[in-house]
Amino acid sequence: MYFIIAIVALVFVVLTGIVVSRLQGVLKSVKRPESIDAVPEGNSWNGAMFIVILVAAVIGITWSYLHAREHFLPVASSIHGRRTDDLFWFSMGILTIPFAFVNFLIFFFAWKYQYKKGNKASFYPDNHKLELIWTIIPAIVMAMLVFTGWKAWSDITSDAPSDAEVIEITGKQFNWIVRYGGVSDNKLGNYNYKLIDAQNEVGIDLSDENSFDDFMNPTEMHIPVNRPVLLRIRARDVLHSVFIPHMRVKMDAVPGMPTKFWFVPDKTTAQMRAELNDPNFKYEIACTEVCGQGHFSMKMNLVVEDEASYKKWCAEQTTFLQTYPEYLAKVPDNLKAKAMKGLPAETTTPADSAKTASAGGGIGTSAALR
Repeated sequence: MYFIIAIVALVFVVLTGIVVSRLQGVLKSVKRPESIDAVPEGNSWNGAMFIVILVAAVIGITWSYLHAREHFLPVASSIHGRRTDDLFWFSMGILTIPFAFVNFLIFFFAWKYQYKKGNKASFYPDNHKLELIWTIIPAIVMAMLVFTGWKAWSDITSDAPSDAEVIEITGKQFNWIVRYGGVSDNKLGNYNYKLIDAQNEVGIDLSDENSFDDFMNPTEMHIPVNRPVLLRIRARDVLHSVFIPHMRVKMDAVPGMPTKFWFVPDKTTAQMRAELNDPNFKYEIACTEVCGQGHFSMKMNLVVEDEASYKKWCAEQTTFLQTYPEYLAKVPDNLKAKAMKGLPAETTTPADSAKTASAGGGIGTSAALR
């Protein structure tokens, strides 16, 4: 990696030398312009217009900012989100100050040093002190911005804590599918795209016992407050992008290449409603990758709640096997007894019972069917 960076840097140094040498030749070949005796037509008017445009631009930019402030996102509802916002505004400040200063000088100088009879411009081919200043200072500032951004991004994309709530979100045209690892072990079962069908939309692999208590929710996502949440992100067809604006969460969903994003939400939906004085406020998950004609409708509500409410909600959900008991036929015989735990007795067939008895013993099967 370092070798590649060194090669690229060397190429840029050589190209810079070539450009500088050619510029020196151009400057030497420039002839001094002949003196102008007559004032160009409209000279004063053009100079005055630079000041008018400068003032109008300042007024327009200020008005635009103040007018749009009410539509800005509120303070982030996640720990990393506030850090991201701080970096954004810090970068904006660092970049806006020189932008405003340089543009002011451009317009002001165009008016101040407009053509006047008797005025002569001074030319000098180089100024090493000035060149050092405008090279070293921007280099230090850019290095600082890059380093702080890289450090924040490295922390955000690092491995999630061991106690993180693991949730899978899969994008498909044109909705999100959310899968939870159950309430007992917080472990998602394996998946296989070859197993996808009309009911098994994410290809849950029922040969993995961790998938027996997995459940899905196609209408909204629930997460606990003040606990790390790890999103395992997938796409079933085309590119999508998971975006939770109030959490400052954004990560592409790429077909065939699972991605992830972990964060710690620290404001419940109820707290945000009170903070914004908006009883109808809802967190939203949107897709920010144009994925087809129905892209506009690809959104889902996100509910952030306290730990007790979250666990209660999870316990009320029905597992995939409870919803579609016919998929018991896809469970290996030696795991059928475990798969049928928690299923109503009427969902199992005599054939299932016989297979389970021969595989795992009659006592466990009888207990599972009661």
